[in-house]
Amino acid sequence: MFPVESLSAFRVFADHLNFTRAAEELHISQPALHVKVRKLAEAVGRPLYLRTGNHLVLTADGERLARFARDRERQLTEFLGELTGTHAAEPLVLAAGQGAYLYLLGDVIAAERQDLRLVTASRPETLARVRDGRAHVGVAVLDAVPTDLECVLLAAYPQTLVVRADHRLARRRRLRVRDLDGLELIVPPAPRPLRVLLERWLHGVDWRVAVEAEGWPLLLHFVGLGVGAAVVNGCVRTKHVQLPIVDLPDVPYYAIHRRPDDPRVARLVGAMVAAVPQTT
Repeated sequence: MFPVESLSAFRVFADHLNFTRAAEELHISQPALHVKVRKLAEAVGRPLYLRTGNHLVLTADGERLARFARDRERQLTEFLGELTGTHAAEPLVLAAGQGAYLYLLGDVIAAERQDLRLVTASRPETLARVRDGRAHVGVAVLDAVPTDLECVLLAAYPQTLVVRADHRLARRRRLRVRDLDGLELIVPPAPRPLRVLLERWLHGVDWRVAVEAEGWPLLLHFVGLGVGAAVVNGCVRTKHVQLPIVDLPDVPYYAIHRRPDDPRVARLVGAMVAAVPQTT
């Protein structure tokens, strides 16, 4: 018989991927937790996690079971809340990166803050959290739209070059990649995604690294100090001169979720579509 009573324990283990922390949260012993996870694996007939070095990772079957356990807990909570009228709905979990929080989602968060729990995550982490149920909605830049998730385009922005007002390019209205020839650029460290893309896009252009920096705010700070120029997404707001690079691809931001039938998720995504600026 399938040990249904062990699903909640496995969900906690999947959240931590650490038996010590999961057992502490569940207020049971580590051996007892090991037994619960082992019985689930025996019932499924496949391993649910693997050890890689000093870390534990879920197998594909473990991820599916963790997703099922989270969905089951959420459905039970919602059902009991509707039945008794005493349990408040859990907050919606929103996962997004630093740039989305800084430049896209401020109005939405201010309006919905009482119903949201925010998680800062990279693009791969955001997709993983939405897939396994740890986040209700994610916001991320997608080069390719995954077929297993609901993806709603929020906006697409040009790539732009940010320079000080005294820079030789500051009077231009728009640029092409060839116009970046000879520039000193402030760039993210390798192998950050933008650095990889810049090296691909600017192949054949003579440019040099002025300084490596993480995050749009620090890149813009160095621009203001006169260290160099920086290529940033067009959603970024700055007091400096910002010039679109017309022959680089636009940057599309999507709202990502798994539950199109959830009215709260649909309302949050709708609020994002209405609030996210289409141009800057």
